[in-house]
Amino acid sequence: YTFQLENIFKIFIILDSMLNKTYSLFADITRATTPKKYSVKTVRYQLCKFSSVPIMANPPKPLVICGPSGVGKSTIIKRLTDEFPGLFGFSVSHTTRKPRNGECDGINYYYVTREEFLSCKEKGEFIETAEFSGNMYGTSKMAIQCIQQKSQICILDIEMQGVIQIKKIPELDPHFVFIQPPSIEELERRLRDRKTETEESLKKRLDTAKRELAYGSNLENFDIIIV
Repeated sequence: YTFQLENIFKIFIILDSMLNKTYSLFADITRATTPKKYSVKTVRYQLCKFSSVPIMANPPKPLVICGPSGVGKSTIIKRLTDEFPGLFGFSVSHTTRKPRNGECDGINYYYVTREEFLSCKEKGEFIETAEFSGNMYGTSKMAIQCIQQKSQICILDIEMQGVIQIKKIPELDPHFVFIQPPSIEELERRLRDRKTETEESLKKRLDTAKRELAYGSNLENFDIIIV
Protein backbone atom coordinates (compact mmCIF):
# COMPACT_ATOMS: atom_id res chain seq x y z
CA TYR A 1 0.00 0.00 0.00
CA THR A 2 1.20 3.54 -0.76
CA PHE A 3 0.35 6.81 0.94
CA GLN A 4 -0.34 9.79 -1.33
CA LEU A 5 1.17 13.14 -0.38
CA GLU A 6 -2.31 14.43 0.52
CA ASN A 7 -2.19 11.89 3.33
CA ILE A 8 1.18 13.09 4.56
CA PHE A 9 0.42 16.77 4.46
CA LYS A 10 -2.70 16.54 6.55
CA ILE A 11 -0.22 16.27 9.39
CA PHE A 12 0.97 19.77 8.56
CA ILE A 13 -2.41 21.18 9.53
CA ILE A 14 -1.18 21.04 13.13
CA LEU A 15 2.43 22.10 12.49
CA ASP A 16 1.94 25.88 12.31
CA SER A 17 2.67 26.34 16.00
CA MET A 18 5.63 23.97 15.78
CA LEU A 19 7.54 25.67 12.98
CA ASN A 20 7.20 29.28 14.19
CA LYS A 21 6.12 30.50 10.74
CA THR A 22 9.21 29.15 8.97
CA TYR A 23 7.00 27.73 6.22
CA SER A 24 3.81 28.69 4.43
CA LEU A 25 0.90 26.29 4.44
CA PHE A 26 -2.34 26.97 2.66
CA ALA A 27 -4.86 24.18 3.14
CA ASP A 28 -8.35 24.18 1.71
CA ILE A 29 -10.12 21.67 3.91
CA THR A 30 -13.64 20.34 3.67
CA ARG A 31 -14.40 18.76 6.99
CA ALA A 32 -16.00 15.36 7.24
CA THR A 33 -18.70 14.39 9.69
CA THR A 34 -16.69 15.37 12.75
CA PRO A 35 -14.61 18.47 13.58
CA LYS A 36 -11.25 16.75 13.77
CA LYS A 37 -11.57 13.94 11.26
CA TYR A 38 -10.52 14.48 7.66
CA SER A 39 -10.92 12.44 4.50
CA VAL A 40 -7.87 11.92 2.29
CA LYS A 41 -9.58 13.50 -0.73
CA THR A 42 -10.51 16.74 1.04
CA VAL A 43 -7.03 18.19 1.54
CA ARG A 44 -5.34 20.43 -1.01
CA TYR A 45 -2.11 22.12 -0.08
CA GLN A 46 0.61 24.42 -1.25
CA LEU A 47 3.78 24.13 0.78
CA CYS A 48 6.82 26.35 0.45
CA LYS A 49 9.82 24.16 1.27
CA PHE A 50 12.88 25.66 2.87
CA SER A 51 16.50 24.71 2.35
CA SER A 52 17.59 24.79 5.97
CA VAL A 53 16.09 24.46 9.43
CA PRO A 54 16.41 27.58 11.59
CA ILE A 55 17.70 27.40 15.12
CA MET A 56 14.80 27.84 17.51
CA ALA A 57 15.02 29.43 20.93
CA ASN A 58 12.62 26.85 22.35
CA PRO A 59 12.44 23.25 21.10
CA PRO A 60 9.33 22.53 19.01
CA LYS A 61 6.65 20.27 20.35
CA PRO A 62 7.05 16.57 19.57
CA LEU A 63 4.74 14.93 17.04
CA VAL A 64 3.19 11.68 18.27
CA ILE A 65 1.99 9.34 15.51
CA CYS A 66 -0.21 6.53 16.76
CA GLY A 67 -2.10 3.70 15.12
CA PRO A 68 -2.43 -0.08 15.03
CA SER A 69 0.45 -2.23 13.87
CA GLY A 70 0.36 -2.47 10.07
CA VAL A 71 -1.50 0.80 9.51
CA GLY A 72 1.49 2.48 7.87
CA LYS A 73 3.07 4.67 10.54
CA SER A 74 6.60 3.87 9.37
CA THR A 75 5.65 4.75 5.78
CA ILE A 76 4.34 8.16 6.81
CA ILE A 77 7.38 8.88 8.97
CA LYS A 78 9.76 7.95 6.16
CA ARG A 79 7.94 10.22 3.71
CA LEU A 80 8.06 13.13 6.14
CA THR A 81 11.77 12.75 6.86
CA ASP A 82 12.60 12.21 3.17
CA GLU A 83 10.58 15.20 1.97
CA PHE A 84 11.94 17.54 4.64
CA PRO A 85 15.47 16.49 5.57
CA GLY A 86 16.70 18.12 8.74
CA LEU A 87 13.29 19.31 9.90
CA PHE A 88 12.23 16.12 11.68
CA GLY A 89 14.13 13.79 13.96
CA PHE A 90 12.83 10.27 14.57
CA SER A 91 12.93 9.07 18.14
CA VAL A 92 14.33 5.54 17.97
CA SER A 93 12.60 3.33 20.51
CA HIS A 94 13.92 0.34 22.43
CA THR A 95 12.38 -3.07 21.89
CA THR A 96 12.92 -6.65 22.94
CA ARG A 97 11.59 -8.09 19.67
CA LYS A 98 13.89 -9.49 17.01
CA PRO A 99 14.75 -7.32 13.96
CA ARG A 100 12.73 -7.93 10.79
CA ASN A 101 14.43 -8.29 7.42
CA GLY A 102 15.99 -4.99 6.43
CA GLU A 103 15.83 -3.42 9.89
CA CYS A 104 18.97 -2.03 11.50
CA ASP A 105 19.86 -1.53 15.14
CA GLY A 106 19.89 2.14 16.06
CA ILE A 107 17.84 3.13 13.02
CA ASN A 108 14.55 1.26 13.30
CA TYR A 109 14.88 0.31 16.96
CA TYR A 110 17.46 -0.29 19.63
CA TYR A 111 17.21 -4.05 19.99
CA VAL A 112 17.85 -5.13 23.56
CA THR A 113 17.24 -8.16 25.74
CA ARG A 114 14.29 -8.26 28.10
CA GLU A 115 16.68 -8.01 31.03
CA GLU A 116 18.32 -4.89 29.58
CA PHE A 117 14.94 -3.33 28.90
CA LEU A 118 13.65 -3.95 32.43
CA SER A 119 16.86 -2.53 33.87
CA CYS A 120 16.41 0.73 31.90
CA LYS A 121 12.75 0.89 32.95
CA GLU A 122 13.66 0.44 36.61
CA LYS A 123 16.15 3.32 36.32
CA GLY A 124 13.40 5.60 34.98
CA GLU A 125 15.01 6.04 31.57
CA PHE A 126 11.74 5.70 29.61
CA ILE A 127 8.88 8.19 29.27
CA GLU A 128 6.59 5.37 28.18
CA THR A 129 6.65 1.61 27.81
CA ALA A 130 4.28 -0.94 26.33
CA GLU A 131 4.11 -4.66 25.68
CA PHE A 132 2.62 -6.31 22.59
CA SER A 133 2.66 -9.94 21.55
CA GLY A 134 5.23 -10.71 24.24
CA ASN A 135 7.61 -7.95 23.14
CA MET A 136 8.39 -4.78 25.08
CA TYR A 137 8.75 -1.30 23.60
CA GLY A 138 9.86 1.97 25.16
CA THR A 139 10.78 5.57 24.36
CA SER A 140 13.79 6.93 26.22
CA LYS A 141 14.07 10.46 27.59
CA MET A 142 17.54 10.76 26.06
CA ALA A 143 16.26 10.02 22.54
CA ILE A 144 13.82 12.95 22.69
CA GLN A 145 16.34 15.32 24.28
CA CYS A 146 18.97 14.61 21.61
CA ILE A 147 16.52 15.55 18.84
CA GLN A 148 15.21 18.66 20.57
CA GLN A 149 18.75 19.90 21.16
CA LYS A 150 19.07 20.06 17.36
CA SER A 151 15.88 22.20 17.18
CA GLN A 152 14.18 19.43 15.21
CA ILE A 153 10.59 18.23 15.55
CA CYS A 154 10.79 14.92 17.37
CA ILE A 155 8.57 12.25 15.79
CA LEU A 156 7.38 9.56 18.18
CA ASP A 157 5.92 6.31 16.82
CA ILE A 158 3.81 5.38 19.85
CA GLU A 159 1.14 2.78 20.48
CA MET A 160 -2.04 3.39 22.49
CA GLN A 161 -0.53 2.43 25.85
CA GLY A 162 2.29 4.90 25.29
CA VAL A 163 -0.08 7.71 24.31
CA ILE A 164 -2.00 7.25 27.54
CA GLN A 165 1.24 7.47 29.52
CA ILE A 166 2.55 10.51 27.61
CA LYS A 167 -0.69 12.40 28.23
CA LYS A 168 0.23 12.27 31.91
CA ILE A 169 3.46 14.23 31.24
CA PRO A 170 2.24 17.84 30.81
CA GLU A 171 5.71 19.29 30.20
CA LEU A 172 6.09 17.20 27.01
CA ASP A 173 2.87 18.64 25.49
CA PRO A 174 3.09 16.99 22.02
CA HIS A 175 0.70 17.04 19.09
CA PHE A 176 -1.17 13.75 18.61
CA VAL A 177 -2.05 12.17 15.24
CA PHE A 178 -3.95 8.89 14.89
CA ILE A 179 -3.62 6.80 11.72
CA GLN A 180 -6.76 4.74 11.11
CA PRO A 181 -6.97 1.90 8.55
CA PRO A 182 -9.85 1.84 6.04
CA SER A 183 -11.16 -1.28 7.80
CA ILE A 184 -10.07 -4.04 10.15
CA GLU A 185 -10.16 -6.42 7.15
CA GLU A 186 -7.69 -4.26 5.24
CA LEU A 187 -5.45 -4.11 8.29
CA GLU A 188 -5.48 -7.91 8.52
CA ARG A 189 -4.54 -8.16 4.84
CA ARG A 190 -1.57 -5.84 5.35
CA LEU A 191 -0.35 -7.80 8.35
CA ARG A 192 -0.64 -11.08 6.45
CA ASP A 193 1.26 -9.61 3.52
CA ARG A 194 4.20 -8.93 5.82
CA LYS A 195 4.59 -12.69 6.26
CA THR A 196 6.10 -12.09 9.69
CA GLU A 197 3.14 -13.21 11.81
CA THR A 198 1.96 -16.60 13.00
CA GLU A 199 -1.79 -17.12 13.28
CA GLU A 200 -1.50 -16.71 17.02
CA SER A 201 0.50 -13.46 16.86
CA LEU A 202 -1.78 -12.15 14.11
CA LYS A 203 -4.84 -12.72 16.29
CA LYS A 204 -3.17 -10.87 19.18
CA ARG A 205 -2.32 -7.92 16.92
CA LEU A 206 -5.86 -7.72 15.56
CA ASP A 207 -7.36 -7.93 19.06
CA THR A 208 -5.05 -5.10 20.12
CA ALA A 209 -5.94 -3.14 16.98
CA LYS A 210 -9.65 -3.25 17.81
CA ARG A 211 -8.96 -1.70 21.22
CA GLU A 212 -6.69 0.92 19.62
CA LEU A 213 -9.33 1.83 17.02
CA ALA A 214 -11.88 2.31 19.78
CA TYR A 215 -9.45 4.63 21.58
CA GLY A 216 -8.56 6.45 18.38
CA SER A 217 -12.21 7.08 17.52
CA ASN A 218 -12.48 9.35 20.59
CA LEU A 219 -11.83 12.78 19.12
CA GLU A 220 -10.66 14.12 22.48
CA ASN A 221 -7.60 11.87 22.35
CA PHE A 222 -6.02 13.18 19.13
CA ASP A 223 -5.55 16.45 17.27
CA ILE A 224 -6.05 14.82 13.87
CA ILE A 225 -7.34 11.46 12.69
CA ILE A 226 -6.11 10.30 9.27
CA VAL A 227 -8.05 7.57 7.47
